[in-house]
Amino acid sequence: MRIEGDVLQLSAVEQAALVRAGEASARELVEASLDAIDRLDPRLNAFVSLCPERALAEADAVKPGDARPLCGVPVGIKDLLSATAGLPTTEGSAAFGDWVADHDSVHVRRLREAGAIVVGKTNTPELGLRPVTENARYGPTRNPWDPELSPGGSSGGSAAAVASGMVSLCDGSDLGGSIRIPASCCGLVGLKPSLGRVSIGPDFGDIGAGTPADCVLTRTVMDTAVALDAIAGHEPGERHHAPVPATSFAAAASADPGRLRVRLCLEAPFGAPVDDEPAEAAAQVARELEALGHEVVEDVPAWDDDSFGSSWATFAAGTCQHLVRVLERLHGRPVDPHQLEPATRAWLVDAPPVLLVDYLEAAERLWAFGRRVQTGWGHDDVLLTPTLTRLPAPVGIESKPGVTSDAARFSAFVRIWNVTGQPAISLPFAETDAGIPVGVQLVGAHGRDDVLLGVAAQLEAAAGWKPARRVAEPA
Repeated sequence: MRIEGDVLQLSAVEQAALVRAGEASARELVEASLDAIDRLDPRLNAFVSLCPERALAEADAVKPGDARPLCGVPVGIKDLLSATAGLPTTEGSAAFGDWVADHDSVHVRRLREAGAIVVGKTNTPELGLRPVTENARYGPTRNPWDPELSPGGSSGGSAAAVASGMVSLCDGSDLGGSIRIPASCCGLVGLKPSLGRVSIGPDFGDIGAGTPADCVLTRTVMDTAVALDAIAGHEPGERHHAPVPATSFAAAASADPGRLRVRLCLEAPFGAPVDDEPAEAAAQVARELEALGHEVVEDVPAWDDDSFGSSWATFAAGTCQHLVRVLERLHGRPVDPHQLEPATRAWLVDAPPVLLVDYLEAAERLWAFGRRVQTGWGHDDVLLTPTLTRLPAPVGIESKPGVTSDAARFSAFVRIWNVTGQPAISLPFAETDAGIPVGVQLVGAHGRDDVLLGVAAQLEAAAGWKPARRVAEPA
């Protein structure tokens, strides 16, 4: 059987439909993906390991009529924290040795149960600590829209893989914007789901007090909705769980969201400057939403807080120092500090440990901040902001220890929602005159991932987004 046209230009849902209908085989999809990786990845450096034999064997087991929503769809898994049975997880570092797990993390297992076929692991900065994807072990990942630019981080390898068309879907994780930042930089859909929506089991208990979230990067809202349906759900022992929606997320993305109250804010928290292009992109979306019948009002959330920056810095340092201990346990060996990048070592090993009482005090201030921000937030209210305060950074920015002023500015609009636990989605609504993507962010009430996906799909249809490959073939 020969696939007509470029199947990699199709969405994950469309690819699965071809396999289900017998119009393409899962093997053909996986072979097309591996061929694209072979051609494009030397330039972009999105993948750090591949498992072609296993992927092809799994593809051969997928037959026409397979009812699973992602049957035969090749995907990538971020090389950070996510256990992937039989594949190395390195955390973007040489300091811990490779962890070859004998099991999948819950969200990876559920993707595979939905029919997805893992073809490899994607690049990330060391321990996911930077909003760009560069590390000493594997080198930088480059943005498919402009290889001189970063794809963002820390899920930048996943974003580059999807934006370039190597795969249509990759997993990502988000502690302070690490799904939404690369989504904005690479012109993708990137959802940070509600606190407790996606399990972090079985290897993690309450790392970062529930602020990290796993989800996916895609080129369409429906792909994100279908993937969220697959991976969402409470596991026994989870300390956080989001309310179960009345319908599936795919159904929400197919339905009219109704008339919503949209709060537009172009002013970044904590006085961070906002470049013209992100601000104008959000203003354009506000006009589009008004034309679609939504009520749009300008409003600044109650997010001014002089203590947020220091509280976040203390909380992040304590969380990441704890992460080193967690990784030592998972990898079965102590960290080799001499193999850590200098900035990572200075922040997490050489610096004094964060005192428990200081960590808890910082967390208390952050949770109080989250309560203030959410006070009066309507069940169906949506906040609209730029995703980022600036355009993608160039490749090669020097890594520095701690939460730097550059990183704080870059993530000003996104890290807040990890603290509050609310769902937030970055959408690829605009491009600069030079063809660089600019994302906009929608934020919903906790548990209302369905509302975000509904209005995001409505915007997608109105704007006519297409899941197109965004990288020139190498010469």
